This record gives sequence, structure tokens and C-alpha cells, in this order.
Amino acid sequence: MKYILASASPRRKELLAQAGFTFDVCPSGAEERIEGESPAKIVEGLAALKARDIFDKSLGSMTEDFTVIGADTVVAYQGEILGKPTDQEEALAMLSMLADRTHQVYTGVCLIQMKGEKKYTRTFHVCTQVTFYPVSREELLSYIRTGDPMDKAGSYGIQGPFAVHIKEIQGDYNNVVGLPIAKLYHELREMEEI
Repeated sequence: MKYILASASPRRKELLAQAGFTFDVCPSGAEERIEGESPAKIVEGLAALKARDIFDKSLGSMTEDFTVIGADTVVAYQGEILGKPTDQEEALAMLSMLADRTHQVYTGVCLIQMKGEKKYTRTFHVCTQVTFYPVSREELLSYIRTGDPMDKAGSYGIQGPFAVHIKEIQGDYNNVVGLPIAKLYHELREMEEI
């Protein structure tokens, strides 16, 4: 089975590689449209959009069975989705809001598999609770100056310098990084048995 990751995320590439997958990277250029009312439905929809885009582009050129992996991650606090910050001011506002509180990180995953003449699709999401310690304005500004928060949903990366402010997580750590690799592995294993 050939695997195609429909994402340019270096963190997702790293997690797939760590899990022993051999895969090609083909980032989706599909325009993201937010559909759905809950963070769970929104990330599933965005993951499916990316996976369908790359599946449709790959269909004619593939001579072997293949699976496209689409994924999207959002941070949510009190039902509000926090995307990537547009500037340092927005990053500060997000991180200030999350300091000393618990929020949720949702990753949606869509798997589209072509096996022989048959197409199979699975879409799911994983939610992890993340709690920050209290963080001073000076600490937040120091972190923001590193540039690390600017390409991350919720303005932080759990695997980077901001890790010192993570009080606890409930759920899958890798989900917060950007891909619930254990759940993905088990879903793919079930699909192989179809």
C-alpha cells in the first residue's frame, strides 16, 4: 500500500516517519472552507477536503493501491476556534486568554483508500485537553519574539519552547502536535482488513 500525506506540516511528516510509515508528501492546495458548527465537525470537514483534493489528483496516475491521509488541527476555547495568529498582537491575545486555563485541541483525519477498483473512506477526530500554567505577559512576549507561535493553531507548539508552560494534558500528546498517530495506525489497520 502506498501512502500519501496531503499536508506540508513538518510535524505530521515527523510523526508518520517515527511510526515507521513510508509515504509521499503532496500538500493540498484546496481552499479551506469552514463547514460545521462544532470544532470536531470543522476539523473533520477540513481533513476530508484536503484528502479528497489529493485523492482526485492522484487517481489517474496511480498504478498501485494507495491511501491519502488528510489532517487538520484546531485549538478551541469555550467553543471558539483559535487558528494561526495573523500577527504578534493576535498571538499575545490568544496566549493570554489560554494562560492558567484548559482548552481543547482537535485533529480531524480523513483516510481515502483505493484498493483494487474499490474506494474506502474513513473520517474521525481526536480531542485532547490541554491546561496551561499561569504565564506572565513578559514570558508570553519573550516566546512570541522567537517566532515559534506564528504558524501554529492557538499560537503555540507543545513540542517547542512553550512546553515549559504546559501544566497537564488529558488525551493523546501527538494529537496536540498535529496527528493522532496511534488512532491513525489502528484505523489504517482496520482498513487493510476490508
